[in-house]
Amino acid sequence: MSRLMARTGYDREQSTSAVADAWREAAPPAFRDASQAGNVRRGILDVFVSHSAHVQEIGFHKQSIVARLKQLVPDAGISDIRCRLLADGKRTT
Repeated sequence: MSRLMARTGYDREQSTSAVADAWREAAPPAFRDASQAGNVRRGILDVFVSHSAHVQEIGFHKQSIVARLKQLVPDAGISDIRCRLLADGKRTT
C-alpha cells in the first residue's frame, strides 16, 4: 500500500496539504490571507506572498514561525522559510 501511495503521489499530496494547514496556523494573523505555503525542499519551506513588504515583515517573525511549524508538522523537516513574491499578487489556490 505504501508503494502505491508513493507511486501515485498521494503521500506527497497529503504532506503538502498538512504543511499548508500548518502554515495557516503558524503564520501571524495579518499574513494568513496574504500568503500561502509552497513546497518543502531540503528543509526550506517556500512561502508565497502577495506584496513585497510582507517578505520583510515575515522575516521579523521567521524564528517563531519555524519553531511553530516544527511542532505542527515535525515529519516535514522544516528548518527555514523562504518568501517569494506571487506574480501579480494573485493566490494560486
